[in-house]
Amino acid sequence: MALTRRDTLAVLMTYAAVLAQAGPGAAGPSSPGEGPALGPAAPFDFDRLKAMARARAAHPYAPVQSPPASLTDAIGYDAFGAIRYRPGAGLWADRPGDAAVRFFHMGVSAPTPVAIHVVDQGHARPLIYDEALFDQPADSPGRRLGALAGFAGFKGMNADHQTDWIAYLGASYFRSADPFNQYGLSARGLAVNTATAEPEEFPGFVAFWLEHPVGGDLVVYALLDGPSVAGAYRISHHRSPAGLVQDIAVELSFRAPVERLGLAPLTSMYWYGRPDHTPAQDWRPQIHDSDGLSLWTGAGERIWRPLNNPPRVMTNLFLDQGPKGFGLMQRDRAFDDYQDDGVFYDRRPSAWVEPVGDWGPGSVQLVEIPTNNEIQDNIVAFWTPRTPVVAGQVQALRYRLHWAAQEPGVFGVARAVATRTGRAGRPGFAAPSDRRKLVIDFQGSSLAGLTRQSGVEPVVEAHRGQVFDPVAYPVVGTDRWRLMFDVQADAGAAVDLRAYLRHGGAALTETWVYQVFAA
Repeated sequence: MALTRRDTLAVLMTYAAVLAQAGPGAAGPSSPGEGPALGPAAPFDFDRLKAMARARAAHPYAPVQSPPASLTDAIGYDAFGAIRYRPGAGLWADRPGDAAVRFFHMGVSAPTPVAIHVVDQGHARPLIYDEALFDQPADSPGRRLGALAGFAGFKGMNADHQTDWIAYLGASYFRSADPFNQYGLSARGLAVNTATAEPEEFPGFVAFWLEHPVGGDLVVYALLDGPSVAGAYRISHHRSPAGLVQDIAVELSFRAPVERLGLAPLTSMYWYGRPDHTPAQDWRPQIHDSDGLSLWTGAGERIWRPLNNPPRVMTNLFLDQGPKGFGLMQRDRAFDDYQDDGVFYDRRPSAWVEPVGDWGPGSVQLVEIPTNNEIQDNIVAFWTPRTPVVAGQVQALRYRLHWAAQEPGVFGVARAVATRTGRAGRPGFAAPSDRRKLVIDFQGSSLAGLTRQSGVEPVVEAHRGQVFDPVAYPVVGTDRWRLMFDVQADAGAAVDLRAYLRHGGAALTETWVYQVFAA
């Protein structure tokens, strides 16, 4: 829809109102029932939100005012967990199924209030914050916020009204517990200057509009703002036993150039896994939310890159044209892979980005940051367009975000299901100290019926290193094939490896790529 001059003036007035609503709670008309009070209604749709973002980008960045850090820092992990939104006060709490929405209090990880609205039949009304909506201990540091308090985000509740399936909280982060009812990695609205010489920016969702027609899917509209960019988001949610699919439409308006723009960013944690053994001397065999980056290139190649906990910050670029998809996946799904009955890493969802339309030339970028614990995210993956971002630019894109067990759809080739490293050479013989052994297991229907005599070939390439004795064979008693070789790094280098199995000139497996660091 085209906005008239009168519409544009209305948008600018709404934009000013949003700034005011993001701050402390104010008195307003009450809504029936036990839920939040609602303010006056105003026309709303996605076109108005996009105009709001453009208007915001035309002005210098003005962050939403947060309370003093001393107040929000006091609401740490335990104190935040002790503040509970009252179940009967949820939005749409009287509807059957998964319609109910509850709200988060502010805390150390989400210190900035956000404006939240409810949309019905083309009109939006703001939700008015009230401390009485939350149950909290008498000595809770949350009570010290007083008039500075506000909503920090929201979550969608399952039909049991005990567990939640989607949460939006902090900066532009959101994540889903589908399909295993277990949270893990997160998505972000946008990544700006991640792992560059420039300070990384964390633009945030400063306002939300929630729409949930009876019998329909939840739709979340969000206004993003940061020093370099403002943006409008429309995110619809479609749940099934296979997981959650979010259809995401975005329009970004840039105030300033951006050195490294990260679209559809995913953020995860990888401490150690099969290739690393247990360097932390932890009793659990593996600890990670995701164990690899999966890519489906515009040319149709499937690529698997196991994650690393590197000795230094590493950024890897995978150049592409019109990608079909990428994601951070959790492929190890057995409880014995982790032996953790507290946080259940075997149940962590994978997240897969499916571009809608042609994203053109660019690269999927993987950033890996060293870590020595499991409480900090240290993995980021996103798409970066080849064309640099300039001030005044408006950029639109669409994609689907799948929260699932694995990549959606038919895969076509065998997957890499395990990567292991160890001493080079042969058992019982002296091991070369400057080499490492790599062992990769593949599994899939493309390998069915093949034997050692079938002519399956290992293909292994190394950049900044040498490969020795590659061999491929079926693993006795399983439906897997194993690729094994030794590698020697050039002095002080990180070796980039690329390997797959082929038969009769055709690839049987996805392409496995990995980075090995010199001893």
